[in-house]
Amino acid sequence: MYEEISISVEQASDAKVLIISVAARLAGMHPQTLRQYDRLGLVQPGRAGGGGRRYSERDVALLREVQKLSQDDGVNLAGIKRIIGLEQLVGDLQQRVAELEQELQAAYDRAARIESMNPYSGRDLVRQENHSTALVVWRPRRPPER
Repeated sequence: MYEEISISVEQASDAKVLIISVAARLAGMHPQTLRQYDRLGLVQPGRAGGGGRRYSERDVALLREVQKLSQDDGVNLAGIKRIIGLEQLVGDLQQRVAELEQELQAAYDRAARIESMNPYSGRDLVRQENHSTALVVWRPRRPPER
């Protein structure tokens, strides 16, 4: 019988080093199932120089997730493909949000540094060095005479 091996998707390696028979055994599937999932685009293994498929630990964890969704939850393969795509999109968006948050914090930090160097920061009135002595006379407009 097969020994149980647990792989967490978050901690799994992306190195494509497992041949199809090993990946199939680790995922608890037949190698032909892995070939079918590759053709359907559910899992994208790497390729060796001779064209043989190479899987990563992350691929094996994904195969297990596909199997769980299919067998335990009754999701068809098209639905599984959609779920995988949406999960990838969510991951990409979460990464982008984290990058934007870092950029925003850096901008806040720069603004705070610049503000701290301004001797008049926090004041409503700013002293000007050049004082004008010009006199401005203002007269209200009169309506045009008829």
